[in-house]
Amino acid sequence: MALKVAPKKRVVEDPRHTQAVQNYESGLRALQEHKFEKAKGHLQKALSGPDKALVDRAKLHILTCDKQMKEPALQFKTAEEHYDYAVSLINVGDYVTAREHLDKLLKQNPKAEFVLYGLAALNCLTGHVEESLKTLEEAIQAKPVLRFQARNDTDFQNLAEDPRFTELLYPDPGAEAEPQEEEATAY
Repeated sequence: MALKVAPKKRVVEDPRHTQAVQNYESGLRALQEHKFEKAKGHLQKALSGPDKALVDRAKLHILTCDKQMKEPALQFKTAEEHYDYAVSLINVGDYVTAREHLDKLLKQNPKAEFVLYGLAALNCLTGHVEESLKTLEEAIQAKPVLRFQARNDTDFQNLAEDPRFTELLYPDPGAEAEPQEEEATAY
């Protein structure tokens, strides 16, 4: 006796739903990047979708965008205050925004050793070892006492086993003195 198998019904997805989901996802990405106007535009497009739950979530995120756009832009009195804000972003794991602030600070103060140090720490935390070493070296050249701070800074733990990091933090004391002695004897 042969069993009759009914053909499977194919579920056809509503293109309006697909488009609404794509707009919603684009809106969320922009929201996470703190691009609130762009996020709001995408989320408003998601409101035309047939899924009530998706529409409700989009409305909630639109309110968040509106609130963020109403708040005045951050104002910092000093570069140090701006740096402290960037460090607080690093501490909460918002590396993208922290990098934006540190890059802006570096453009305004290209020789600021504390900004270079912060960038070095951020680069280390985000796995950019080469950039971290280079930037930390620049910071230490500008302000040698940062060498001691970096020795105890847990932000650099990814570099702890790297011999270049060790050389940077614990330079050979005789290496700097020897060229001076040679120059003195040459005269």
